[in-house]
Amino acid sequence: MDVTLRKTIAELNEAAARHDATRQDRLERWRVLEPDAGEFLWFLAQSTGARIIVEVGTSRGVSTLWLADAARAVGGHVLSLDTDADAQGHARRTVTDAGLADHVDFRVEDGGTALARMPDGAVDLLFLDAERTEYASWWPHPYRVLRQGGVLVADNALSHPEEIAPLHDLLLRQPHVTVTTINVGKGELVALRR
Repeated sequence: MDVTLRKTIAELNEAAARHDATRQDRLERWRVLEPDAGEFLWFLAQSTGARIIVEVGTSRGVSTLWLADAARAVGGHVLSLDTDADAQGHARRTVTDAGLADHVDFRVEDGGTALARMPDGAVDLLFLDAERTEYASWWPHPYRVLRQGGVLVADNALSHPEEIAPLHDLLLRQPHVTVTTINVGKGELVALRR
């Protein structure tokens, strides 16, 4: 990742911190990915050779930038899904300004609906950073769409463990899945489909 892209991400994180500090309602916050969690995703995507990456929860595009840069390095592509068209518009401009537009498709759509339509084993890396309480209702699609060797990452595993627990429990019930939690950012639930 080059210095310019790291600077763009740092500026977005700083702007988000200022914005979120003025909002009481969490739904009005930008809720961008923390730098260490972004770096973890970036490294994970490259080390697994993830060419088909799906992100559910675009927000302002910080995680999209990390994932798109990783996708560019391995000749991959990111599909970023969110129900907030305004946030996606901002993310799209940021990704375009960063020179990564060729590596990202944005779609205003519910994550569960989109995952339900995807074929089995089509995704190398699935990143969930949307409304955590909905993930279990999307089952079995978050697991089904992963290829063998594919990885699912869900943000906020340590900051909101009670909301991530239903997904965690569903993943643990699968016979060929390894599950752990990584202490970066607000905690990343990581599941490898073996």
